[in-house]
Amino acid sequence: MCTGGCAKCLGITLIPLAVLCTLVNILLFFPGGQVVDNNQHITDEVWYFGGILGSGVLMIFPALVFLGLKNNDCCGCCGNASCGKRFAMFSSIIFAAVGVLGAGYCFAVSAVALHKGPKCYTGTEWTYPFQDGNYLTNHTSWSVCKSPENVVTWNLTLFSLLLIMSGVQVLLCAIQVVNGLIGTICGDCKCCGCCGGDGTV
Repeated sequence: MCTGGCAKCLGITLIPLAVLCTLVNILLFFPGGQVVDNNQHITDEVWYFGGILGSGVLMIFPALVFLGLKNNDCCGCCGNASCGKRFAMFSSIIFAAVGVLGAGYCFAVSAVALHKGPKCYTGTEWTYPFQDGNYLTNHTSWSVCKSPENVVTWNLTLFSLLLIMSGVQVLLCAIQVVNGLIGTICGDCKCCGCCGGDGTV
């Protein structure tokens, strides 16, 4: 597959992932699927906007760049038929690095949130009853959270989704870094980078 075509496939995959991460992060503002009367009762990591900023907004930029690489005009840069395409592939590496940072941020926030557990009302106060991460295997301990209802399952499911999707985004952006390096060195297949201006080798 051409490096430009590969980048386009990666971009097509990243866009729905970015949208899903944004939606999941928004759902986390409604613990247990309920509207809370005090924003301080929402788990702190939700306010870090890992899914909205990291895997959402920041991921849109590299995704759009990857999508545009396939249709990039590779000919006609400073009289050199290949430099336009090569520069475009090189720039994609920079945007891929931005994507890795954004998705990595979301991954880290989600991992911390899963280990820390949700903020809930224990019957006496709003606190974090699961500070050591043992609640992940001890389901009977979930009953300590009296409100919001099902908040443990809610946070565990949604933060796990963010963890998985951001991990996939990191992998896809890392693939584009390698793909971009190949495109920078060799150019796109059957284009001005590896062939002559008329498409001949």
